[in-house]
Amino acid sequence: MKKIIKNFNLIFFFTALVASLFSTSVYAQKKIRIAMAEPPSDELAAFFLALDRAKKNGLNYEYTAFADEELAIQAVISGQMDIGFGTPYSVMQKSKAPIRIVYQMSKLLFFPVTTKKYNKLEDLNGQSIMLHSRGGGTDSIANVIEERSKIKFGNRVYVSGSKNRVAALTSGQTEATIIDLSNKNRLMRSEAGNKFNVLKMFPVNASDEAIFANLNWIKANEKDVDIFIQALISVYKDMHKDPTIIAKQTDPNGPIGKLPKQVLESLDGFYKDAVEAGLYDVNGGGRTAAKADMDWYHRSGQLTGDIKNLKIEDFWYFAPLDKAVKK
Repeated sequence: MKKIIKNFNLIFFFTALVASLFSTSVYAQKKIRIAMAEPPSDELAAFFLALDRAKKNGLNYEYTAFADEELAIQAVISGQMDIGFGTPYSVMQKSKAPIRIVYQMSKLLFFPVTTKKYNKLEDLNGQSIMLHSRGGGTDSIANVIEERSKIKFGNRVYVSGSKNRVAALTSGQTEATIIDLSNKNRLMRSEAGNKFNVLKMFPVNASDEAIFANLNWIKANEKDVDIFIQALISVYKDMHKDPTIIAKQTDPNGPIGKLPKQVLESLDGFYKDAVEAGLYDVNGGGRTAAKADMDWYHRSGQLTGDIKNLKIEDFWYFAPLDKAVKK
């Protein structure tokens, strides 16, 4: 009986110890879980190269491609995933979870593209428009277009991925959409390009894609986050010096390396165009991006209340980026 009691006490002690360790490191994960709003594509080649570099420095990760941005954001908020993509300012303001942005992946460089029926933004008054996701970057662009051009769009249809929206445009499923730089260039340089117009847009410096996570998780996984951000900075710096570095260093057996040959052959052109157009900030955006985001997403209606009362620190956490930039 004494032996049984002794064994029980040992089991109880071990169980209590495990529970205590779990409660103090609930956010610590052996493998970083990344929530993506779309499958691997040419636009994500630089990101996957950064992951490869981070992996060589000890980062262990896995990624899941969700059907759309909203699902990916909710997966991070619920704790199902650790890191997400997007600019969930509205969700961050409303959510009790301390979600923070740590890196600007790309600027909101998008283009309204329409059939020849339209020549300027004002012509789209009352017309339906196809956008990426509800509450996402293109949705915010549409909101600001309405404000600045004094128009009101008709029905908003949401289809993830600029490539898919181009397909809808060329097949006659929509007459107006907002797409990214690479797909705009690809469309307008194609034989079908003379059937469409790229409407003149005002300049935008706010974030389109940013990396965000729960602040508690970030602090509990500081080492891994630092490795990840440093890898991103290194890729962005190399890319600005030589855009062809992305294709040269892409793992042929990785998610990007397995894309169709024609996509891989277009990587040099895509990143050359992107760097020249200023799509990426070589230092990850930081406070400059954060301030631009505050203004943009307040104008677009995703952030509410008096803008003077909005604190950047409630939406961004700069420590990992500050350390990476100094190295």
